[in-house]
Amino acid sequence: MRKAIVIGAGFSGMATASFLAKDGFEVTVLEKHDQPGGRARKMEVNGFTFDMGPSWYWMPDVFERYFQQFGKKVSDYYELKRLDPSYRVYYSDTALDIPADFEALKNLFESIEKGSGAQLEKFMKEAAYKYKVGIEKLVFKPGQSLTEFLDKDLLSGLFRLDVFTSISNHVKKHFKNPLLRELMEFPVLFLGALPGQTPALYSLMNYADVKLGTWYPVGGMYKIVEGMYALAQELGVQFRFNSSVKELLVKNNTISGVVTDTATYTADVVVSGADYHHTEMDLLPHSSRSYTEMYWKERVMAPSCLLYYVGINKKLQGVLHHSLFFDTDFAKHGREIYTQPQWPADPLFYVSATSVTDPSGAPEGCENLFFLIPVASGLKEDSEELRDKYFNQILKRFEARIGQTIRDNIVFKKSYSVSDFRKDYHAFKGNAYGLANTLLQTAILKPSCKSKKLRNLYFSGQLTVPGPGVPPSLISGEVVAKEVRKAFAIQP
Repeated sequence: MRKAIVIGAGFSGMATASFLAKDGFEVTVLEKHDQPGGRARKMEVNGFTFDMGPSWYWMPDVFERYFQQFGKKVSDYYELKRLDPSYRVYYSDTALDIPADFEALKNLFESIEKGSGAQLEKFMKEAAYKYKVGIEKLVFKPGQSLTEFLDKDLLSGLFRLDVFTSISNHVKKHFKNPLLRELMEFPVLFLGALPGQTPALYSLMNYADVKLGTWYPVGGMYKIVEGMYALAQELGVQFRFNSSVKELLVKNNTISGVVTDTATYTADVVVSGADYHHTEMDLLPHSSRSYTEMYWKERVMAPSCLLYYVGINKKLQGVLHHSLFFDTDFAKHGREIYTQPQWPADPLFYVSATSVTDPSGAPEGCENLFFLIPVASGLKEDSEELRDKYFNQILKRFEARIGQTIRDNIVFKKSYSVSDFRKDYHAFKGNAYGLANTLLQTAILKPSCKSKKLRNLYFSGQLTVPGPGVPPSLISGEVVAKEVRKAFAIQP
């Protein structure tokens, strides 16, 4: 039986492992940490359960499709609940609750800007087309050759996909009100670039937001990890936790061994779901690297984050599961992430309060809160004093807007930021989301999912195709497994 080694038990690593096992490989996953999940690990402390990474469940069709390919359903592993309102946006002088119902959302738009309800309908019809074509014709491509995109439907609809227009300009064509513009630009922030640098193709994210909805896996995002982990084990995948890969041995342009801190493994194929830059620059000899250090320095990175996991010993009134604080200068914070990277002066931030939806996430009478400030990747200074300064800054705004105090009710607080991403995940420049989805970092212009130097080394995850986010990570695993299948002439 052919053997495969997968480095990393994150979403892309577990997806890769499951597809390879389905194709008949004997698969071993090597994971640095003591649990699966990668950046989607969970933390349990003092009765609180925190999802450490992703907190938004969008594109439920991608998850359903994933499990269906193994004869399973999402409901075999976890229960989904649609959030309504989907989320709340706090602006400087108002707040908007975004309803799950589309007609209600059109009415909300119309109440803010006359004619915008009809514009939203038009915008969503275009976004629906982009979603369908983008998912079917673009996202599942391995990005190995331009010939992959010589598709009749794709070429005939090229201009409808708005690849050469920015999402910012696309939104401006439909809406004049600045609040609505910011609301429509928000979903592309998940893609790791400013709206002015992100192709309007990605209005497909608005379709995912508005039409497909915002969901919550009861028990937390880690339920997805548990489901994927259980499926992988059902397929015979072996997991080795607390196994940090230290070196990839090379012989005759082939990976001949995977060295961890406790053992050396051999395999016919190796797939790294770990950080791409780390795999190349730290684990491989210089002659076996596909890309230079200069290449990596020139990449446009998605943001990193400053995170706070907070437990309080009181219940909050009127707070939603997801809240976005757009009550300061959106453009200025964007420049501080991308144009002139620095710690932000007055940041936008996001709060998740999962215990509002799911009381199991906190002890009785308590709430668990997750605060996120987007910051630039590559920032050097990352001290506890700096983190405390920002926490006090956003906490004051949070308390003022919800009309409740929590400062004296905090019974647990842990911060997590750039240096932690570097230490825990070998994250290039301490990034949280991988490469930004700019036009010049799309498809064949991303780092290749197959090594250019080594015959049996492949890559999955957010630094290769299709890009950052949880659904793309699942897709990444499938795309890479198909490339391996082709290389080994395995019939599906």
